[in-house]
Amino acid sequence: MQYAVSRNLRAHMHGWRAAAVLVFASLLLVACGSSSNGSSSTTGQNTNPYGGQAGGSTPSAASGPAVVMTKTGSAGTYLTDGSGKSLYLFAADTGGKSVCTGACAAAWPPLITSGKPTAGTGANASMLTTITRSDGGTQVVYAGHPLYYYVADTAAGQTTGQGLNQFGGLWWLVSPAGAAIQK
Repeated sequence: MQYAVSRNLRAHMHGWRAAAVLVFASLLLVACGSSSNGSSSTTGQNTNPYGGQAGGSTPSAASGPAVVMTKTGSAGTYLTDGSGKSLYLFAADTGGKSVCTGACAAAWPPLITSGKPTAGTGANASMLTTITRSDGGTQVVYAGHPLYYYVADTAAGQTTGQGLNQFGGLWWLVSPAGAAIQK
């Protein structure tokens, strides 16, 4: 009996180690991302795929005002940044405040802006606001929802974060009306 408990405990600890390695690898991927991503810069657009934020810790200077626009894909029409990177809302956020910090912000980097965000094609400018994060960054908010990227979305149009349950809540793409797309 004691051997079975010990074996189960070792298996459980192995699972935790594997999860820790995965989190570390994700953090390393975010922190070591190349500043030259091969895309051309567009005036007025925040071309950093993670909104000017390095590793989810302290925000670095964004290259300008963030642009929020829309794209249509298998989930319907959803918000993206000016480079076509998918944007998500976190169901655990309430009252327009972000509760995603630390490891959460490393996996789900907030859309940071260095000026008033602008609405591109399909987005409603009157729904765009900002909040000041606990780390001092200015995060873009759409219809009361702070906006985030997902670190595993490495190219424009990817939506691998859709419907994930992480860090105490569900993550959803955002419709142009500001609602969670739950499909």
